[in-house]
Amino acid sequence: MNALILGMHKFYPSLLVFCLLAVFQVSAQSSEKFQIHSHNDYLQTVPFWTAYSAGASSIEVDLILKDGKLMAAHEAASIDPKRTIESLYLDPISEGIESGVISSINFHLLVDLKTEAYASLEVLLESMKDYEYLLYGAKNPAGLKLIISGNRPKPEDYGNYPEWMLFDYQSMELTNDLPWDKIGMVSLSFRQFSIWNGKGRIVEEQRVKIQNFIDLVHSFDKSVRFWGSPDSKSAWKAFHEMGEDYINTDHPIEAADYLSKLGTNIYQNTSKHEVYMPKFEVDGADVPVENVILMIGDGNGLAQISSALFSNDNQLNLTQLKNMGLIKTQAADDFTTDSAAGATAYATGEKTNNRAIGVDPDGKPLANLPDILDGYGFSSGIITTDQLTGATPASFYAHHPERDDSDQIAAYLPKSKLDLFIGGGGDTFESELGSLKSAGFTLLESLEQTEADRLGYFAAKGSLPKKLDGRGDYLLNSTVFAFDFFDQKDAPFFLIVEAANIDSGGHANSTSTIVSEMLDFDEVIGKVIQYVDANPNTLLIITADHETGGVSIPQGDIPSSTVELAYHSDDHTGIMVPVFAYGAHSGDFRGVYENSAVFHKIMNLVKQYHQK
Repeated sequence: MNALILGMHKFYPSLLVFCLLAVFQVSAQSSEKFQIHSHNDYLQTVPFWTAYSAGASSIEVDLILKDGKLMAAHEAASIDPKRTIESLYLDPISEGIESGVISSINFHLLVDLKTEAYASLEVLLESMKDYEYLLYGAKNPAGLKLIISGNRPKPEDYGNYPEWMLFDYQSMELTNDLPWDKIGMVSLSFRQFSIWNGKGRIVEEQRVKIQNFIDLVHSFDKSVRFWGSPDSKSAWKAFHEMGEDYINTDHPIEAADYLSKLGTNIYQNTSKHEVYMPKFEVDGADVPVENVILMIGDGNGLAQISSALFSNDNQLNLTQLKNMGLIKTQAADDFTTDSAAGATAYATGEKTNNRAIGVDPDGKPLANLPDILDGYGFSSGIITTDQLTGATPASFYAHHPERDDSDQIAAYLPKSKLDLFIGGGGDTFESELGSLKSAGFTLLESLEQTEADRLGYFAAKGSLPKKLDGRGDYLLNSTVFAFDFFDQKDAPFFLIVEAANIDSGGHANSTSTIVSEMLDFDEVIGKVIQYVDANPNTLLIITADHETGGVSIPQGDIPSSTVELAYHSDDHTGIMVPVFAYGAHSGDFRGVYENSAVFHKIMNLVKQYHQK
């Protein structure tokens, strides 16, 4: 890649610009949010354009005066005659403006002089005469500024230089009598304040010392930068939070990408809920299992659960439970499962191919839990925040090799043994309404109890909104409604409750969606645990079909209910997912096992206590 770029730079300079902007494009950010200083930018494979494409506001070039020219190098031994401030910076800037690639100059050059200041500046002034049209001035307020660092003239001489030339002040002694109108920024070595290496958290005493200096510089209405500072995500975030104006980095693309996503990756929860304390009176007891409730958090891995925990006063209903295990999620044809294969394993006890709904790897229909349990006198129901043709709910009633064939999947609902369904996607079932009614379903306009044996409720014509977009307590109210419905039937029941949008948050790398959807799910979990305590012959199983996003939690703050999530992917991963159980025989779900084993554990208990 580097060889290709260098070859393009030699023969196709204009093409190079456009390719770099495409390859290195990051989220657009305003300078008020963060500013990057591209340290020793001339050492990048492609100087200037790498920093520019990252949105760097400050770009550093070291200059050595040799034979009357200013060479871009740190020491004399590394001088290359072709690498000058003109060739690496001034000419590309000029070409960029002429071609329209650079629409405005929203950056400055920090010129670090490695040779004697006055002689070097004399040559620099002469060199800049060919680029006066680029430079800042009263007639060009949007022009390019140069900030002189390294070897500099005496502060009392700053005023002898043109208005486009400012200076980098490097002292902790800040007084009102300094020539502030000619000071472009204040820079100091980070080691004057701290020995922190950018891992973990900076010692508080050192952090306060840095913060105080930043505040002091800001009191003079000037910008601050630290050189020799740690160059990591933890460091970038810490400096950003402290208000460093130009965050020093040798990795401008990575730093800009990380900092641009902080607003999405960090979430502070302001809607906390109380946690119900389980009674544990029959938890794990070998008592008859009359009801089975399977709750599936789509995409809900350990990091997603943890993020909700830390955002809710360090406690969840889910994390009160004692019986837990880990589930391996692989599909029949792929290491990383999708929701169709994952849910089919739960519904049928057989692993299948990704995208397949209720069929085996050869496309043959598999009997699912609602169909099988009907033979044991069970009623069954599905509640989801997804559309009812979504992969997870559909796996419990349909048999089709392609999850996206919504119309074909919808046709299976009237043929199912379900007694209750609640979810979105009503428009997909327009042609099935007659069949649903003929099958004995009463289709509700709202969640109001009725004497009917079979009920269906399309909660939305299409997709339901996310929790943060106004879904309200839909999932909680639907679950309470289902309990009332099944209690009236006076028969054992099997209920699936899916929180579908945790997965959506993982795909979108949206921390706010993950946390809010998981917290919504946890409120429902608390209500279900209460139901189990009141109905001790009930088994509750809570798990996920897979993890989504490759989520980790690099930072957080429990007192303020704030978490930062990081993402390895925008897709599913193959990591094991937790399984929690409560109530009758909940201890049977401890251990590490395949997702298909959940079906068989349920069926073993059904066969133990029920007859066909």
